[in-house]
Amino acid sequence: MRLALAEAEHAPLTGDVPVGAVVLAPDGTVLARAHNEREATGDPTAHAEILAIRRAAAALRALPRPASESRPPARSAGAPRDGEWRLTGCTLAVTLEPCTMCAGAIVLARLDRVVYGAPDPKAGAAGSLWDLVRDRRLNHRPEVVAGVLPTSSAALLTRFFRPNDF
Repeated sequence: MRLALAEAEHAPLTGDVPVGAVVLAPDGTVLARAHNEREATGDPTAHAEILAIRRAAAALRALPRPASESRPPARSAGAPRDGEWRLTGCTLAVTLEPCTMCAGAIVLARLDRVVYGAPDPKAGAAGSLWDLVRDRRLNHRPEVVAGVLPTSSAALLTRFFRPNDF
């Protein structure tokens, strides 16, 4: 979470809301990191989680594929395989509870775990307002770990939206 907090610090430099995300491989190594870039890019989908997921999938695709494997396997079982887009076994750490768009991407990316800092009572989709990531009707339900360094995560947002309070 501390890596995600450090990443979130970059967002306000371009006028973006300070949210940071990091995708960790099953062995704990960092696959990707990102912060919100909606204002910087003019892209409404450029949330930290989406960017980190895209970059993690790209990092997996860039890994060399064994000569015996001519194409990606149909499904993953366990840890991500070389060239695979599924983030099976991976963890996403994000400073703010994911919204519905990001929660959908988390499910579709097959992340095993989502760890977040501050809850989002207005748009949170991992337990606060909705619980999309653990919806039993979906084919994949990541584990959710809420409230990791919530005070630090919330302070970044408060400082951004109410700078005179600091």
